[in-house]
Amino acid sequence: MREIIFDTETTGLDPKTGDRMVEIGCIEMVGRVETGRTFHAYFNPDRDMPPEAERVHGLSAAFLATKPRFAEQVDELLAFLGDAPLVAHNAGFDFGFLNNELDLISRDPISIDRMVDTVALARKRHPGAKLSLDALCTRYGIDRSHRVKHGALLDAELLAQVYVELNGGRQIGLGLIDNGPGSDAETLVAANTTLNAPWHRPAGDKPRREPRPHVASPEELERHRAFIAGIDNAIWTR
Repeated sequence: MREIIFDTETTGLDPKTGDRMVEIGCIEMVGRVETGRTFHAYFNPDRDMPPEAERVHGLSAAFLATKPRFAEQVDELLAFLGDAPLVAHNAGFDFGFLNNELDLISRDPISIDRMVDTVALARKRHPGAKLSLDALCTRYGIDRSHRVKHGALLDAELLAQVYVELNGGRQIGLGLIDNGPGSDAETLVAANTTLNAPWHRPAGDKPRREPRPHVASPEELERHRAFIAGIDNAIWTR
C-alpha cells in the first residue's frame, strides 16, 4: 500500500484567523518502506511572519517572499499525493491548513477519510505517555540530533520512522498478504530481500567456504571420555 507521510509549517495555529501554510514536506512509503521519493516546497504566504512562529521553524518573511505561492505548486503537490492515505502527527492541524490553502484557490479539499493521525496511534499504543514527535523518537531510539528547528521535510522523515515503529517496526513485513504479481506486498518482499539478505553476493565476489562439521570426531570423543574419567568424586557418579 502506498502512503504519504507529511508535515507542514505555518505562520500560526489557526487558518480561520488568517494563518497560512508556508512549508510542506512529504515522504512516499510503499508497504511501510520509504521509496526515496519526496516532495518539499516553501510558499510565499503574502503576509508577515509572527516572531513566535519564526522561532519554531526559522522561516522569515523575507526568505518566504522569494518563494512561489501555493497556487503555483498545487498541481505538482496533488500529483505527488495521489489518492494515498496521508499520515501526519496531530493530523487534524496539518489537514486544516492544507485544505485551507486549497479552499483559498477554489480547489476541492482532501477528504478527511484519507487522514491517519500518528498521535491517535501513539495514544492507543502508549496510553498515558508523552506523545510529541520528540518523545516518540526518544522512545524508539530514533536519532534526532540534527533537528535544531522544526522543518517540514525533516519532521516528515522522523515521523516516517516513528510510524513504522507504531505499526510493529520492521517486522511488519513478515505479515504480508500476497495480492498477486505487481502487488505492494510483492514489491515489499523484493525490497526486503535486497536490503536484508547480505548473503546474496554476486558470483565470484568471494570464494564459497565449505560448511564446517559440527559433529565430534572419534578422537575428540575419546579425549572427552578420558577427561571425564579423570574427575574425582564427580557428581554424576554418586
